[in-house]
Amino acid sequence: MNLNFTLPEREQGTAAQAVGEHIRYCVPVDLTLGGQRTEGYFVVGEQKWALLLEGRVVDSRLIADAKEYKVVPLIGSAVLEGDEAGTKFILTRLSMRHAARYGYIAQILNDLSRQRRIRIYNDEEEPVCANCGGPLIRGTRVCRKCMNKAAAFKRLFSVAMNHKRTFAIGLAVTFAASAISMAGPYFQKLLVNSSLQPPPGQSPSVPVFIWAILGLLFVLVGGEGLGIIKGRIMAVVSSQIAADLRKLVYERIQSLSLGFLTTQRAGDIMNRVTSDTDRIRNLVQELFTTAVFQLIILVSASVLLFSADWRLACVVLLPAPLVAYIQRYIWKGVLWKLFRKQWRVYDKANSFLHDVLSGIRVVKAFGKEEREVKRFKQYNAEFAAATIQTEKVFSILSPISNYLIQTGQYLVLLIGCNMILDKQMSLGELVQFSGYAGMIYGPIAWLMFMPRWLSNAIISVDRIFSVIDEQPEVMDSEASVKHSIKGTITFRNVIFGYKSYEPVLKEINVEIKPGEMIGLVGHSGSGKSTLINLVSRFYDVNEGEILIDGVDIRRIEQEHLRSQIGVVLQETFLFSGTILDNIRYSKPEATYEEVLEAAKVANAHDFILRLPDGYDTRLEENGGNLSGGERQRLAIARAVLNDPRILILDEATASLDIDTESAIQEALQRVTRNRTTLAIAHRLSTLRHADRLIVLDKGEIAEIGTHAELVAKRGIYYNLITAQRNMSKKAEAVG
Repeated sequence: MNLNFTLPEREQGTAAQAVGEHIRYCVPVDLTLGGQRTEGYFVVGEQKWALLLEGRVVDSRLIADAKEYKVVPLIGSAVLEGDEAGTKFILTRLSMRHAARYGYIAQILNDLSRQRRIRIYNDEEEPVCANCGGPLIRGTRVCRKCMNKAAAFKRLFSVAMNHKRTFAIGLAVTFAASAISMAGPYFQKLLVNSSLQPPPGQSPSVPVFIWAILGLLFVLVGGEGLGIIKGRIMAVVSSQIAADLRKLVYERIQSLSLGFLTTQRAGDIMNRVTSDTDRIRNLVQELFTTAVFQLIILVSASVLLFSADWRLACVVLLPAPLVAYIQRYIWKGVLWKLFRKQWRVYDKANSFLHDVLSGIRVVKAFGKEEREVKRFKQYNAEFAAATIQTEKVFSILSPISNYLIQTGQYLVLLIGCNMILDKQMSLGELVQFSGYAGMIYGPIAWLMFMPRWLSNAIISVDRIFSVIDEQPEVMDSEASVKHSIKGTITFRNVIFGYKSYEPVLKEINVEIKPGEMIGLVGHSGSGKSTLINLVSRFYDVNEGEILIDGVDIRRIEQEHLRSQIGVVLQETFLFSGTILDNIRYSKPEATYEEVLEAAKVANAHDFILRLPDGYDTRLEENGGNLSGGERQRLAIARAVLNDPRILILDEATASLDIDTESAIQEALQRVTRNRTTLAIAHRLSTLRHADRLIVLDKGEIAEIGTHAELVAKRGIYYNLITAQRNMSKKAEAVG
């Protein structure tokens, strides 16, 4: 993200004088303090900052005057705020498009104010197009205005070339079908000239008549037969290309880091894998079954027309440039915008449906069915309105274009009849000429609708390749190794933030020994879950390093690393399938005996045997036919099946009743034995037997020690556990 915009030359001297000779950072300002639109810059020097609006310095202060700077979001805008000895003041106001940029600036000001080294990694991309400054397609780096449509189709062609042999056969059949179709008007001429109205000096010919009838029959049967073969070939190859694209998109989605996936809506991603690939299948099938055929007919008929009579041929093609101009103008000026709007609304509606259906139990529990129906009606009405707008344009465009095209054919008939009367042309030749003219009008009329499916296809092609081109934030290096984990985990000066200007973890230094159980404690947002995400290498640290057995985890292959880490989350997810399949998910090759042993360790074996089909019991969506405790025990069995050397328990007993939690705690005591374990628990009493407790506060390690040591210290941990005890006593008293 750009933090150093170039000042206009006339303002450079003013800014340098306001902050000192050296300007370190310069970012744009688009709102006055009162919220009106303006143009200006916020500049940061070594010791001062300055606000320039309309070319003059509005405010300037020492950075050290405030000890804390932050961006405060408002409704529709935000402010950069400073805190000077408890008194808050506003440095500048900004629109939300610059909120992330000023987040970096706030962190820079904080570092300069506290005389710390500036820790800004600036790894966030601009939310707008780098070329035109316009908006990007949601979830992509693609700008609709600047997208290279030719390049998009070139890339699609490269994927299609995996099936070039089938394409070649389909193309050959298309050429053959086109050649047969071109013979039709010729046989029509023979039929007219041989029987209906022979040219002067010729008598009707029965053999020529029979030949013409047989020729027309061959054109009809042969053309239709080849059309069927062509359609079948292209249906197969287009489906294969769509399958290839689905595979590429899905493989890329699986390889992408959580940082990307958590910023995308599930409905949008599903659309890329299903709807967009299906539109491309339609494009390929339409392109080669119809477009190529029509273009061959158009070129061939034009050549034959000009060979027969170039003047009449010009009359036939007279309306074509006007129709092409109208089509291009309306497509670029109107239809493109309407299609963009239509797809934007479609994506919103699809994502809404996914969210509601995923959370249908919550909807039912709160009796909000009517509310959700109203919300869907709104999305449905938006989509219908966008579609109606598009169809209205087509309803006007199509008749006008058809009228203009038909004008040429009427002129041909008028001039041709005069030529017959002047004995310059036979009736058969006019029939043949009209036949070829009709062949030209057909492709031109079909090409009128090309913008409709082409615009859909271009957006889908770009949406798909934008995912395929996305690079994982966490990648294996060429020097990555397979490392058999023993269990030592070392954090050295670890600093991390999901956005580098908002560090979540700061200067984390701790070593965890093999087989040690560590409890992570702290207020919500203190960085507990982030810490375990870093151990699994879902994200890479901004600064410092995490070592496992002395090896930097960035040097260990991700798949090999995670195969040796077992994870049990608060929100247990079970796949559709049998209980056996779900437990085996962590180790598909596991034997039945290994699955039984893992289930016994997790206290799951007994309840599984009580089910009608035992381990072959099929689960409803996300294990809906099991209780919360049963689902959690299956998750524990799944985690320990692969015998992980590191076990992560993230609120594994949250939202469970006391009896169920007790059974799961018993299972956890068994599975954590001789394994390095990192555990987060909502009930601190469940961590009292941990070897050590790490207390996090605002991203820093505030306390570390055993339960007894931290209680005796009477610090943050003591306050947390005391608060929980008091809440329990109040709950018992109320009960």
